[in-house]
Amino acid sequence: MPAWANEFRIRIAAATLSAVLAAMGGLLSAPAWAAGDIDGRLTFGGLQRTYLVHAPAGLDHPAGLVLNLHGAGSTGADQAAISHYDTVADQLGLVVVYPDGIDRSWADGRGASKPDRQGVDDVGFLSALADRLVHDYGIAPGRVFATGMSAGAFMTNRLACDRADLVAAIAPVSGTLGAGVGCAPSRPVAVLETHGTADPVVPYDGGTMTGRGGVSDILPATGMAARWRDADGCPAPVQDGLPSAGDGTSVRRLTAAPCADGTAVVLLSVDGGGHTWPRGNFALPADTVGLATGATDISLASGQFFLMHAR
Repeated sequence: MPAWANEFRIRIAAATLSAVLAAMGGLLSAPAWAAGDIDGRLTFGGLQRTYLVHAPAGLDHPAGLVLNLHGAGSTGADQAAISHYDTVADQLGLVVVYPDGIDRSWADGRGASKPDRQGVDDVGFLSALADRLVHDYGIAPGRVFATGMSAGAFMTNRLACDRADLVAAIAPVSGTLGAGVGCAPSRPVAVLETHGTADPVVPYDGGTMTGRGGVSDILPATGMAARWRDADGCPAPVQDGLPSAGDGTSVRRLTAAPCADGTAVVLLSVDGGGHTWPRGNFALPADTVGLATGATDISLASGQFFLMHAR
């Protein structure tokens, strides 16, 4: 096993253990905030925005905040069901928030959604939401993370490009970035990107795609990973593979680490995989979105990745 890979696994284990110990310690004292599921509202840019928060019980100091963004046509509650991230949040001591996009979509810069065409400032909204929850739950500022599915993945990448000062690490799933969207992050951001090579909705190789809001041009998954490697000052990536789950897919892992400020850029290419959330509860049938891989639980993997790359 390469030395970097061994260190990578050790750091994941240490970060997970730290979160578990923090959770155990929190059981000795009452939390300063209400645990459980909370429906929230935030007025931003003249619009009332809604979101769902899940906070684990028994913690004084959560290990971090995860913004978990839904795909086009979905809601925050749908994304909670798809990603089963509440379970990961409870296991790792994270607060997770599922915001709702305007018209069930996001202004991710591609110009292919209603909020984009209306000039909605979703970068501003998500930043304000993160600031509110960091304050309300006593979370350290360097422990804000983001993930998302499809359109939520496009929005996750755009948020990190524009607010690298706020977001320490991201994990976009089945989405990249609009080809015309600028990305000049102010500081390094750790990235765990997952994309199926047979994705029938968001092409793995980029180019033109047609989504719920219309046509757009997008970067390929490999190009998105390369852009982040350049931004983070990474060394040449090294490839290995995840153990097969025997479901018709295989996963190639391309890892560049260590990058600047201790970040890493990891691309999980799911060979034969479709437009899915690995080990998630995606509602569309396989003959519509393609195969889902069981080789990784991307919710748990992203949570561990986030803790390892907190600032």
